[in-house]
Amino acid sequence: MSDTSSFYLSNRAKLMALLPDNSVVIVPSGAEQIRNRDVEFPFRVESDFFYLTGFSEPDSVLVLVKAQAVESHLFVRPKDPEQETWQGRRLGVEAATEALAIDQAWSIEDLDDGVLELLENIDSVYVSFSQNLDFLGSVHVWISALKQKVRQGILALKQICDLDLHLHELRVIKSDEEILRMRQAAQISVQGHLAAMQAVQPGKLEFQVQAELEATFVREGSPRVAFNSIVASGENACILHYTENRDEIKEGDLVLVDAGAEWQGYAGDITTTFPANGTFSAAQATLYSLVLAAQQAAILAIKPGASYDEAHQASVRVLTQGLLDLGILKGSLDTLIKEEGFKRFFMHGTGHWLGMDVHDVGVYKQNQCWREFKAGMVVTVEPGLYISAEHVDIDSQWHNIGIRIEDDILVTESGHEVLTLGLPRTVDEIESWMGAKRQS
Repeated sequence: MSDTSSFYLSNRAKLMALLPDNSVVIVPSGAEQIRNRDVEFPFRVESDFFYLTGFSEPDSVLVLVKAQAVESHLFVRPKDPEQETWQGRRLGVEAATEALAIDQAWSIEDLDDGVLELLENIDSVYVSFSQNLDFLGSVHVWISALKQKVRQGILALKQICDLDLHLHELRVIKSDEEILRMRQAAQISVQGHLAAMQAVQPGKLEFQVQAELEATFVREGSPRVAFNSIVASGENACILHYTENRDEIKEGDLVLVDAGAEWQGYAGDITTTFPANGTFSAAQATLYSLVLAAQQAAILAIKPGASYDEAHQASVRVLTQGLLDLGILKGSLDTLIKEEGFKRFFMHGTGHWLGMDVHDVGVYKQNQCWREFKAGMVVTVEPGLYISAEHVDIDSQWHNIGIRIEDDILVTESGHEVLTLGLPRTVDEIESWMGAKRQS
């Protein structure tokens, strides 16, 4: 068995140890989706499925059975020379057991009959209540078919349970193997952002900078972006999820790049903000330094035992005080924080879980209280300020400045580790780095 197979086998074992006897887990890989006419979107397997199998083909279903023992069953597309000539190679049924450390492989064509057989005399079935919702229809069909077998002495299911409550909590705490993958995803992402900073100049189009960023991801070994890249110049940086990336970058613009590479199923997520011409204006430098101070305060708050919300509150306090000092906000610090006056200019949270998904799974509160950080969690820290020209009551020197600074943070036993080290972050560092690169 390969080390890679052992990783996924371990994930399955950890999951099934959490579930009661006489239960079944069903997880689909997802299906290809049509983009337009007969052109498909690039397929990306469902993260839960990949976490448990390491397999990335569409139209596959994993079934884990916990009865007398724990068994793994995988339904996959059968080998088909004609289809493979047109659409690419398939692993096939015969190779799946050894390649993926699975107890039994089936053809996906036998899914209905096979699952019905595996569900006989089972008490509980666990499926995701948030992913592949269409798949729940198949589960209900199988349950109805089982109930038709009651007169044959077959016991039908007693309950359908939400798999997310168990599987997604497992995914919140990263194993050593996952941390290795996330470090690599983070560092590939760093190289892409450095390439974007080197490529940018007034007169280029945003998507040309995006091209340099994503080409670097590929050259560094990433097969795909972790999410749609944002390259937002000038006023576009005040749009939080701007992805058109089609405008011309103008002299004097700040450019906000929010992008991350995926590596072996795990996401990087970085935001950099830098001047298109290599030099910040006085107003840009002032707001940038304020956001950086807020980010540093939030990162310092991250350690085992600290509340998830402490990092956010740390950044909010620094940003609000800074906006007061600049006259952009007026009033008392505590009142503005309590009444969320800062939200005119900082309207999102300070971060999110990161893992296989860029907005990774896992709850943020437990028993209505913000959960505490534990070693193995990975979180982003991304405060920002966005002052568009629509804020007509604000001095125009601040208009159309959008700034976000984001890094990926691993919670360690003793505190935290910044996975995305390697980027120039202060105003002086950015100007010096961009100046040196333009001269070279």
